[in-house]
Amino acid sequence: MSEVKLSAELRTTFGKGSARQARRDALTPAVIYGHGQDPKHVNVEGHGLMMALKTPNVLISLDIAGDGTELVLPKAVQRHPLKRTISHVDFLIVKKGEKVTVEVPVQTEGELAAGANMLETLLTTITVEAEATHLPEAVTVSIEGLEAGASIHAKDLVLPKGTTLAVDGETAVLQVVAPQAEEPAAEGAEGEGEEA
Repeated sequence: MSEVKLSAELRTTFGKGSARQARRDALTPAVIYGHGQDPKHVNVEGHGLMMALKTPNVLISLDIAGDGTELVLPKAVQRHPLKRTISHVDFLIVKKGEKVTVEVPVQTEGELAAGANMLETLLTTITVEAEATHLPEAVTVSIEGLEAGASIHAKDLVLPKGTTLAVDGETAVLQVVAPQAEEPAAEGAEGEGEEA
């Protein structure tokens, strides 16, 4: 995964008023922490950040005006409840070569065996450990030809080289279920109350 470069500036004022002003200026308030460093409060370019966060576990190189560059991963993203705009982000500092634990989406490919079977997704993401600069964007699993009763566990997932599971291998991820039979209509509903 390639890194996204974004510009940022250190925040000197705090509180709701300064956060609102930053958003009016198309900036997103954020905090950077990790590796035993004191947290840094910054404002990040809003549009670039919004586009970058469309990719899960995106690696971001933040060019902080007057304070150098930090390699970070988004750890917590707060959104406005109605507008769904990004209101604040927590970033974790990472170093090249360092292993980190992240959640990646589970994607399926292929078709189930013929019939009206249904795929039940038990986990939409799986927790893995990988090098910070080589995080997988997703894990893809084939469901081609699976019949009712089949299930896929975490240990069955094919992970990219250098990526390991950070959950129990027996954890169920997907299962194929048979269609539910419809209940027969209640009998004796007709003709009730009629006298012979």
